Amino acid sequence: MREMCRSVLSACSKQDSFLTTVSNIFHNMIPLTDWFCSLLMHHSTLKWKHGGLCFFVCLGEIFELKAELNSDKKEKKKEAVKKVIASMTVGKDVSALFPDVVNCMQTDNLELKKLVYLYLMNYAKSQPDMAIMAVNTFVKDCEDPNPLIRALAVRTMGCIRVDKITEYLCEPLRKCLKDEDPYVRKTAAVCVAKLHDINAQLVEDQGFLDTLKDLISDSNPMVVANAVAALSEIAESHPNSNLLDLNPQTINKLLTALNECTEWGQIFILDCLANYTPRDDRESQSICERVTPRLSHANSAVVLSAVKVLMKFMEMLPKDLDYYGTLLKKLAPPLVTLLSAEPELQYVALRNINLIVQRRPEILKHEMKVFFVKYNDPIYVKLEKLDIMIRLASQANIAQVLAELKEYATEVDVDFVRKAVRAIGRCAIKVEQSAERCVSTLLDLIQTKVNYVVQEAIVVIKDIFRKYPNKYESVIATLCENLDSLDEPEARAAMIWIVGEYAERIDNADELLESFLEGFHDESTQVQLQLLTAIVKLFLKKPTETQELVQQVLSLATQDSDNPDLRDRGYIYWRLLSTDPVAAKEVVLAEKPLISEETDLIEPTLLEELICHIGTLASVYHKPPSAFVEGSRGVQHKRLPGSAGSGETVESPDTGSAAGVSDAPPAVIPSQGDLLGDLLNLDLTPPATTGPPPPATSGMQLGAMDLLGGGLDSLLGGDLGGSLGMGAGFGAPSAAPAASFSAPVSGGLDDLFDLGGGVGMPMGAYSPPKTVWLPATKGKGLEISGTFARRAGVIQMEMTLTNKAMSVMTDFAIQFNRNSFGLAPAGPLQVLTPLSPNQSIEVSLPLNTVGPVMKMDPLNNLQVAVKNNIDVFYFSCQYPISMLFVEDGKMERQVFLATWKDISNDNEAQFQIKDCHLSSDAASNKLQGSNIFTIAKRTVDGQDMLYQSTKLSNGIWVLAELRVQTGNPTFTVCLKCRAPEVSQCVFQSYEAVLKN
Repeated sequence: MREMCRSVLSACSKQDSFLTTVSNIFHNMIPLTDWFCSLLMHHSTLKWKHGGLCFFVCLGEIFELKAELNSDKKEKKKEAVKKVIASMTVGKDVSALFPDVVNCMQTDNLELKKLVYLYLMNYAKSQPDMAIMAVNTFVKDCEDPNPLIRALAVRTMGCIRVDKITEYLCEPLRKCLKDEDPYVRKTAAVCVAKLHDINAQLVEDQGFLDTLKDLISDSNPMVVANAVAALSEIAESHPNSNLLDLNPQTINKLLTALNECTEWGQIFILDCLANYTPRDDRESQSICERVTPRLSHANSAVVLSAVKVLMKFMEMLPKDLDYYGTLLKKLAPPLVTLLSAEPELQYVALRNINLIVQRRPEILKHEMKVFFVKYNDPIYVKLEKLDIMIRLASQANIAQVLAELKEYATEVDVDFVRKAVRAIGRCAIKVEQSAERCVSTLLDLIQTKVNYVVQEAIVVIKDIFRKYPNKYESVIATLCENLDSLDEPEARAAMIWIVGEYAERIDNADELLESFLEGFHDESTQVQLQLLTAIVKLFLKKPTETQELVQQVLSLATQDSDNPDLRDRGYIYWRLLSTDPVAAKEVVLAEKPLISEETDLIEPTLLEELICHIGTLASVYHKPPSAFVEGSRGVQHKRLPGSAGSGETVESPDTGSAAGVSDAPPAVIPSQGDLLGDLLNLDLTPPATTGPPPPATSGMQLGAMDLLGGGLDSLLGGDLGGSLGMGAGFGAPSAAPAASFSAPVSGGLDDLFDLGGGVGMPMGAYSPPKTVWLPATKGKGLEISGTFARRAGVIQMEMTLTNKAMSVMTDFAIQFNRNSFGLAPAGPLQVLTPLSPNQSIEVSLPLNTVGPVMKMDPLNNLQVAVKNNIDVFYFSCQYPISMLFVEDGKMERQVFLATWKDISNDNEAQFQIKDCHLSSDAASNKLQGSNIFTIAKRTVDGQDMLYQSTKLSNGIWVLAELRVQTGNPTFTVCLKCRAPEVSQCVFQSYEAVLKN
């Protein structure tokens, strides 16, 4: 026997079959003597290749552990389990020991039981059949007298994601949820969320969600916190479930528990509070007063969660309230304290502070010194502090800021120095009174002759010239002295721009530009384009002296270049100069709009959403969760209460196709694609002026984009001053006929379901107030504010166009991107007269719903492109879905009843409209003005119940039950629809119509 085993191992050590041989010995249960075991351990360092991977043989160690796990000695058994866990932790596969480890569960030793449970959680998924062996022990442990063991058992069962075990978890979990010990209850609460993730239907059928809601009223604060955490997690994955139905009573319980829970419990509760919208400013102030003490907590996560709640609820507080000022003062110290932590925590705090100062700079306006850079700060902290310093810069502290920035510009870190120099320029643009001092500081830095400092200074001085034209041109001579030292494209382009813009003030401007022209083909595209424009400017200012120079650059740009941008610009300039020099002068030397004070501010809607996510990854990335969380499920788009369309958090509807009750099926909404790509490919060419408009197409016209209108030939050879003459939405079909008003077919009974009298003309249809869609800072001086209205069956887009630039605006045109309901212009944008500086004009654009369709997020989002003689501008706005409620939306009573029963209860959504002081009749009349028709009305126990129907322009029917209790300002509306994703938008329209 001894010789046989020795020969087997000797042969196997030379071949790749060692694993197979030893495996067969185990499987055939050949008795192994102590001698053979030692020999096997001696060979355990052999290596072999299997499937392209190199495995390390530890069979001797496995056998040794197996023997120890089956030992009668408790201490030896515990040490063996520790070794197994240690091996598992470093990545060794110890799954072969599964049955032996499971046998160790039958013990009273808590430490050993924890280790075994840890092993089970790791390997149960790969050994589901063997994991069933542990179920009886789990069930038994859930009834153990020791609460720690009961909690440990239910926690482990929740972590084992095996369907076969899940069904055995229900009864132990139900008992633990009502356990007398709070530690067990809080553990069981979290287990419900884990079980819901594995099998949501099982949790709902077993009634665990209701039990979880009851735990919010638990006497123990940690149980409350864990119940809130579990409900919040479930609600995030199922946004339409309405699990966390927060009301003043629930909020009061949460605030009571807030003072007594652990730091993580406080975070869960504060995050839940942030999702609540108070009824009025008094309730908002009351919550703020009870949350404020959390600002002094030692844990930075608690502080940021408290700041998030306060930032949201401050939106509802009147600014003239004394408490508002007090709250602003209380917010500053905790934020400052966060900056004394480790660099990583400082960075997170600074990213959040960056958002806060954009929304409310007054909070930290007196704390500028805190953001001064320290010598030992990491570069990422330095750059973030620099950004916040600029945001807080004002006339009161600009002297301090400039002194600091000048000091930073002498540091050794090149990237930081560049940012510091640019920051000086941004301060000049932001604080006009400091511009002269900033320019003086930049000149001092240029005198240092440090190459990269000089180049950054020239770039920012160009921006200062744009902001303050004809004011600081005396420094141009100093800039020209450093011309030879410029080697970076951005700095060279900036210097060329300055020379071209102020060529009439520079005696040797032609020589300077000619020096750049010598190496034209070696320059970057940015420099080539700037050089071409600068020489054309020079020619228009000094035509007799620079004719050869302009011909040379035009020849280089058009004949010797293969860059399409450069070549096209060269051809345009060439044709302009050769046909109409006067027009060329008006185009090239036109007065430029002033640059904005802050070009890097976060867009207001995004900023509101990020404020609602303070203390999360979204606030560090400065991106909404939907931008970096895979999949759209569970991602909620939040808004601050003062600016959101409704009193509740706006959530994005789930994806799905729309369907409704209609003779003709509604248009199928395709999934959302590359919307930016769609907008950038908008066909901005004008339609033919004769003949009927082209028929509607299902897709977007994706022709070559001619932003200047009329094609290149008409631009270069035609009338440059004429209007663009855009057609109906750049080739959109003509307006749809006005909706017909027909009386519904009566059943002949003057009963409950025939309030009838037909559908009359809408009276007092709701139209929201105008809001700014395109601010002047993003529209190069063009500001667009607007709203939507429905009149006589036609949707109108009503806009106010304001020119805040210095030049006249003409040639207006508009186009929509594909959207959820096919909204498109039904005619051209009629701006009949040029829009002079500081002038406003009212424009009404009729719309139809026969354009191309694509599902948007949110559903009522509309992306718009507006063109004028300056540029093409893009913005998005949201239209109230009530604009799409058509006039023939009153159902017959029989159809209403049949449809209500036919629509699944899963498609039913219930909402509350608060602070609505209307009678049921007044509410019905208001809603009918917006084409929401009452089919029937009945009164039950003093509560009026209105049954209503409305129909969207794409054929989707929405049925509603509106409950109005006399004396109660809270209405309940229950919506049923075959396309449930529209329910949220319809509710918002209900709320807007009834409250305005």
